[in-house]
Amino acid sequence: MEKQLHRLFVLSNVFVFVASLVSTTESQSNVSGVGDPGMQRDSLRVAFEAWNFCNEVGQQAPHMGSPRAAQCFDLSEGSLIHKVTENDNKLGVGDSLPGLKPEYINNTDLYAVQKELYLGSLCEVEDTPRPWQFWMIMLKNGNYDTRSGLCPKDGQKVPPFSPGRFPCFGTGCMNQPILCHQWTKLKGGVMRGGFNGTYDLDYGCDAVDSNVSFYEVVWEKKVNVGSWLFKHKLKTSNKYPWLMLYLRADATSGFSGGYHYNTRGMLKTLLESPNFKVKLTLDIKKGGGSKSQFYLLDMGSCWKNNGAPCDGDVLTDVTRYSEMIINPETPAWCSPTGLGNCPPFHITPDDKKIFRNDTANFPYSAYHYYCAPGNAQHLEQPVSTCDPYSNPQAQEIVQLLPHPIWGEYGYPTKKGDGWVGDARTWELDVGGLSSRLYFYQDPGTTPAKRIWTSIDTGTEIFVSDKDEVAEWTLSDYDVILTHPRNSLVTQVERK
Repeated sequence: MEKQLHRLFVLSNVFVFVASLVSTTESQSNVSGVGDPGMQRDSLRVAFEAWNFCNEVGQQAPHMGSPRAAQCFDLSEGSLIHKVTENDNKLGVGDSLPGLKPEYINNTDLYAVQKELYLGSLCEVEDTPRPWQFWMIMLKNGNYDTRSGLCPKDGQKVPPFSPGRFPCFGTGCMNQPILCHQWTKLKGGVMRGGFNGTYDLDYGCDAVDSNVSFYEVVWEKKVNVGSWLFKHKLKTSNKYPWLMLYLRADATSGFSGGYHYNTRGMLKTLLESPNFKVKLTLDIKKGGGSKSQFYLLDMGSCWKNNGAPCDGDVLTDVTRYSEMIINPETPAWCSPTGLGNCPPFHITPDDKKIFRNDTANFPYSAYHYYCAPGNAQHLEQPVSTCDPYSNPQAQEIVQLLPHPIWGEYGYPTKKGDGWVGDARTWELDVGGLSSRLYFYQDPGTTPAKRIWTSIDTGTEIFVSDKDEVAEWTLSDYDVILTHPRNSLVTQVERK
């Protein structure tokens, strides 16, 4: 009897120990990976960046300075205390910056990098495990002047070449935009501010002409209530038919998705598959037409074809993107007769591999388009390679469409989910999905750690043949860190 009581006592202690471990693990599962979880802080940190076709600056817009800006402020005793001035936002090539190397001061691309770091230092918030800086609003111009020689081909410098499929109205078509500030103010218990402007340099902040490009992001929040609401608007024009506008949570330091230099952002920890989820509320008012590749979520990172982390060498680094497009007018280019637009295989949630030539089982309509990096040496045929000019280095893109197979991860399962008139709060198992997507790797190499440095939402209106307008609001944005169950729990359970 005494031995039985002793065994019962030991077992009860084990169960209590296991329960405490499970409780600890569950409490860890709601840790946020961003500095402003759910956009709930009254003290806002938000920045702006604009790019030309290949994620560089090229040339500043007249009187605008380098296309980087920020509005960062604290709310204290009913007053907004701004951290960034108009003079800071107007800084451009030729102007001094703290720590700026002499060779950067007149280089438009390198100066923008240093200006972002400087603005980040003004906005930085101390936190654990590391400081963070701001949400990033990204605007990009899809015009490409092939005669300019500005964009490399898969990272290699190439001479000018004849125009082809890329839009460009002529010399200067890759210009940066006019940027106007609505400085955030507090009135009636509501804080409100924003950025807006146009790519048409003959117009100003109130570009309302129907033939003029336009962008706007307005943020507002009631003091001590709920989330910041970010209201986005993007309009294309005949001169600028390919524009992109996203709100991004980027790495606090290191390379954000699509960049080959140190950036600043909201992610205070690295996101590694499969251990994170993303939560957001999205309300799309206008879709932007049939060519609007609206990304419920776009995640970006960088690793080499041999699985090694990127190190800034644009000849061997590869940007990796995965994008869920929710515009119901976007077709599946991947099909049994278009295998080159499909990844070589699909992996199910229970880790079964389905090859693209298995026409009875491969989910073709779940993929809009897959393209492989142009510097890969062992590609499986047939294959589409990604546009070699639109990033500073080679890139690989996996574009998804709503489909029942994504339902287990919380993603849209049918066309129209989350589209105009169907506002939703999403909780997406981004880490779980991204751990099972196909990405190219050289045969025989150690699998890359899938660490994601950018998570964003917004649209890419892709070479529209008429003027289009997209409008949407975004709030409650959060990145939730999840963790596998403590290995010690598993060991105790096995015993």
